[in-house]
Amino acid sequence: MMTLSQTENKILMADARDSLRGVWGLAIGAFIVYFLVFFVVGLFPVIGTIATYIIVGPMTVGGVRFTLAISRKKRAEIGQLFSGFDRFATHLVAYLLQTIFVALWTLLLIIPGIIAALSYSMTYFIIAEDSSMSASDAITKSKKMMKGNRWKLVCLGFRFIGWFLLAMLTFGVGFLWVGPYMYVSYAKFYDDLKTAEDQNREGVAEAITV
Repeated sequence: MMTLSQTENKILMADARDSLRGVWGLAIGAFIVYFLVFFVVGLFPVIGTIATYIIVGPMTVGGVRFTLAISRKKRAEIGQLFSGFDRFATHLVAYLLQTIFVALWTLLLIIPGIIAALSYSMTYFIIAEDSSMSASDAITKSKKMMKGNRWKLVCLGFRFIGWFLLAMLTFGVGFLWVGPYMYVSYAKFYDDLKTAEDQNREGVAEAITV
């Protein structure tokens, strides 16, 4: 059964702003730390490039956990950014599989590559919450969750174009606010999909019992 996001994007963004109220400083600090890690690692020729590819998966999962904590108004700590190394191999494989699959689809045409990237977009959210989930299973679940929701995610991204332009007028400083705002909005999008999925599951269970 297809699971469709039920909340309008503008509401998801408003909810994101509400979740960020009072923790903007923490969110911006984490945003800076996250990108500083990649900047410092990338300073080392060859080895830095290899290391960057190795840590992308675990760091992204850590970033997702931090973002979800803020989105859900739970305790968020910058240390969560590094929590993705708890299942290093699984999170590395998740990154590698997504990269390979998207690249293969892109070899056919650009559009299939974009569709694939959108289909796999919930993988890190899924794997960040379920420690028993394998990388391939998380990708499969993401594809199911995103069926019928890909265009809505694209539209959510479009809503940040104006914010990006404003950030550019501040010589990039504005991205320190736009970045956390966008990522928390994506976390809201994921939770909305998850809620819809749970409701569908409950509806099917009730129908079976009746």
